[in-house]
Amino acid sequence: MPATHKPGAAARSFPLHWLILAITLGVSWLAWDHERQTSSKALRSQFDFAVHDTVSRVEQRMDAYVQMLRGVQGLLAITGTSDRSALRDYVHTLGLDANFSGIQAIGIVEWTPAQRKNAHVAAMRRRGFADYVIRPAGERDAYAPIIQREPYVGRNTAAPGFDPWSDPVRRLAMEKARDSGMAAISGQIRLVVDEDRDASPGFIMYLPIFVRGQPHENVAERRAQLVGWIYAAFHMSDFMASLYGTQTPGLSLSIFDDVVPSDAALLYRTAANAAVHPGMAGFAMNANEYLVVAGHTWTLSMSALKEFETRFGHNAETAIIVAGTWLSLMLSLLVWLIGTGRARALRLAAAMTEELQHMAKHDALTELPNRALFSDRLNNELARAKRHGDHFAVIFLDLDNFKPINDSFGHAVGDLLLQQVARRLQDAIRASDTVGRMGGDEFVVLMPELLGTDAALGLAEKIRQAMRQTFLVHGHELVISCSLGVAVFPEDGTDEITLTKNADEAMYRAKNSGRDNVRLAASSNNG
Repeated sequence: MPATHKPGAAARSFPLHWLILAITLGVSWLAWDHERQTSSKALRSQFDFAVHDTVSRVEQRMDAYVQMLRGVQGLLAITGTSDRSALRDYVHTLGLDANFSGIQAIGIVEWTPAQRKNAHVAAMRRRGFADYVIRPAGERDAYAPIIQREPYVGRNTAAPGFDPWSDPVRRLAMEKARDSGMAAISGQIRLVVDEDRDASPGFIMYLPIFVRGQPHENVAERRAQLVGWIYAAFHMSDFMASLYGTQTPGLSLSIFDDVVPSDAALLYRTAANAAVHPGMAGFAMNANEYLVVAGHTWTLSMSALKEFETRFGHNAETAIIVAGTWLSLMLSLLVWLIGTGRARALRLAAAMTEELQHMAKHDALTELPNRALFSDRLNNELARAKRHGDHFAVIFLDLDNFKPINDSFGHAVGDLLLQQVARRLQDAIRASDTVGRMGGDEFVVLMPELLGTDAALGLAEKIRQAMRQTFLVHGHELVISCSLGVAVFPEDGTDEITLTKNADEAMYRAKNSGRDNVRLAASSNNG
């Protein structure tokens, strides 16, 4: 008899493969959404760190210039303002090009009440400036002409005599410096030595000089004993170029001479025409920070560009959703083809679902936990440590000199090196620890149930020594090192973002202090 078709069999098999498709697509979506949110948080944390780092570098550079002017102030308090060679020799010793490259000029301003104007002009002419006059011309209650600029080259050879006291913007800063006895900077100005209309905006830093040996403890005494000011002139573009360290790529930076950003108040901008990128979570990443520098307020405005996400985003969610969808479809098709082999199909489905979950939570190259899985384990440890009052540590690790290996030997050798690095990390840690790969050449270690900070530092040092051992990859003997940052719960943070940010900052301090070393987060270090 011919075989008869049983419609009921097809009907019974039909729901199964659709159910499997729905489940696996759901798992893929959950993994994708988790990675998307985690990556967005990490990107925002990186952006916030870049803002803080830029503010810190501006403040550190300004402090260095203040200290430099204090040295000149002390010199002139001893030698007086009439000895031109003293300032000239001192500035030559400073080495402006190498050490203080942001400075256009260092100079002296002499306080000259109206009754001493004629005597001042006569004295300057006796010093060799036969045509010396105070500019701008006109009768005023007091004058404060520039009598010397150093280094005496290029634009700085312009004739002395300009009176900054006649300019309200400069005068305000000079008054602040005189009355406080501290350094003060002016608002946005055009430097006197600039002849080009398109010259970069500038500012002046003033520091007062008082009569040696006389008291100047209060405002009245400071005004009575004023000799003049030592000043440093800056183009804002040169000042920013002189900052310590390097600016994080992919960011648009603007600085305004006001608390309200405007085109008129713009002092500096890195990417005037670049569009702000909305970020992976759909919000624009930008921030305004107010800096009080030498008694004056600037607004620092920073925005993320597309290059920032490209460089610092991890974009694993795309791979997860593509791989998850493909596996879901293949699994559903396989179940449909198998038909009556229900038990085998279920086992295969379970195996493929497990593989999909593994892919969603592990790095494809090193098989280490990825950012999503590491975040889950970190949050679990946070909850456990808070319940029991325990300590644990997070260690951030970044390989030193990895890029030259990629450039010299190719990405294939670089990938094999990363796999060997992952194995050494797993050999170095305890069975209870977790090591994950954050992307590129960045790794992170979770060290639960910590007995003390020394244990975390000990593990970090063990890892550092392990990385110093020669790697053998495809016949190449490769030598690298690593920089590590350690943050401890709860001293360095009680949530995921704060802990990881502090560990990341400590790692960058390790890298900036010469690489191949370990740094503890600031809170633990101070403790």
